[in-house]
Amino acid sequence: MMNDAVLRKIDLNLLLAFSVLMQERNVSRAAERLLLGQSGLSAALKRLREALDDELFVRVGRGLQPTARALAIAPAIEDALSGIERAIRPPKGFDPSTWQGEFRVGMCDNLETAFFGPLVARLRQLAPGARLVGVAADKRDAAQMLDDGAYEFSISVHGEPASWHIRMPLFEQCSIAIYDPLQLKLKPPISVEDFVAAPHIAISFVGSATTAVDAALDKVGLGRNVVATVPRYSAVPPALRAMPSIAIVPESLGRCMAQLHNLEVSMPPIELPADPVSMLYRRVDRADERASWFRQLFVEVADKALLASGCKAGICAEAA
Repeated sequence: MMNDAVLRKIDLNLLLAFSVLMQERNVSRAAERLLLGQSGLSAALKRLREALDDELFVRVGRGLQPTARALAIAPAIEDALSGIERAIRPPKGFDPSTWQGEFRVGMCDNLETAFFGPLVARLRQLAPGARLVGVAADKRDAAQMLDDGAYEFSISVHGEPASWHIRMPLFEQCSIAIYDPLQLKLKPPISVEDFVAAPHIAISFVGSATTAVDAALDKVGLGRNVVATVPRYSAVPPALRAMPSIAIVPESLGRCMAQLHNLEVSMPPIELPADPVSMLYRRVDRADERASWFRQLFVEVADKALLASGCKAGICAEAA
């Protein structure tokens, strides 16, 4: 086996020079292919001869004749150069129509309601061999689950990302009021007086009756009557259908609920803060063609879903 001292004297340029000389058997033509002067190629050949302790090529007339050692090592060198060329060759473009496998996305339940159906429907059209896996996630554990490989990206309200993550803004999610018009005889837009007088169902993941809505009301010296809290948005429509009450939910979810359950929507009579919904993915996946295609597909589907539902917000220019 060749010792380390010899290997350190041989670099890729020397192996490439040897390969071209084996093909051309002429210094001038080889130098032209390598974009080198003849003196440069001659110097490279000298270094290779010294490293391998063999003449390698003998001048015969105007050409070169390889030695037995050169002929012996040529196939292995060609294989090595071919392997390097294959390794650094740009990957083939991703073709969703022929790909088979899983796409995994993390979303909290309100965004899942708005986007999962349109996403899987479009995915089935473009990638019929693929399967979409939705993973329950929220902003508290989104980054850790991403690092653990639970999904390829998360759609949520994310905090400041780690240096190895990329957070791409998608849209500003405002809130709307929803209610059953058969239970609560109000015409939109709801007045402040009707809003604070009506019973409210609050959505709280930790079981608190005080949310951002109450903080906004408190700023203008008002309060509301919260008669129940639920930890999941899926419980809201049945509760609204059962009793006269109002719930404040994210707009993309609220408009879906209104269509599915014949509920009425109204903009709140007070200003409520909007939530910046973003996509979080790993920096190492930024240039991956399959992952990039899936991220772009979500952006396109979400943009159309927001528009179709009548949401005021749309996908921001940075993501589109």
